[in-house]
Amino acid sequence: MYYATTYKSPVGTITMACDEHNLVGLWNEEQKYFGGSIAQQMTQKENMPIFDVAKKWLEAYFAGKKPVISELPLAPIGGKFRQMVWSILCEIPYGEVITYGEIAKKVAFKMKKSNMASQAIGGAVGHNPISIMIPCHRVVGSNGNLTGYAGGIQTKIKLLELEGVDVSRLFVPKKGSAI
Repeated sequence: MYYATTYKSPVGTITMACDEHNLVGLWNEEQKYFGGSIAQQMTQKENMPIFDVAKKWLEAYFAGKKPVISELPLAPIGGKFRQMVWSILCEIPYGEVITYGEIAKKVAFKMKKSNMASQAIGGAVGHNPISIMIPCHRVVGSNGNLTGYAGGIQTKIKLLELEGVDVSRLFVPKKGSAI
């Protein structure tokens, strides 16, 4: 069984989902793929200890502190490839960005392949079911393109600014541009 609650944040209402012990989802209100990793109905339930932990983490994050991802019991639902990509996302330091291409090289190395398509990485990053905490907003295109945030480009910019990233060197993509 999965449980859900909401949290009012500086970037809008966030919905969190958990099983009995782990956070399995965190989505912005109108996020693409909202709840997509949860196959069952989620039951609204406020008094889950994991939600208290997650809310404290979010409060620290939005206060400009640097809460550690490893403090959270996260259990994103997804296949082996996506899990590998999400694990790499968790390694991106607070206030820094990485490109899809850099992640592709890391995944290719782990899979003992000569290369990996950035588009495949983009698909896994875009389907990250625990946004903000698994920091997919820290991924940009190779030329500084702010493409690919399921929570919306403006939210991505706000999160990066909160972390102190110099967004002046980054840009919003034109419609239809690639990763």
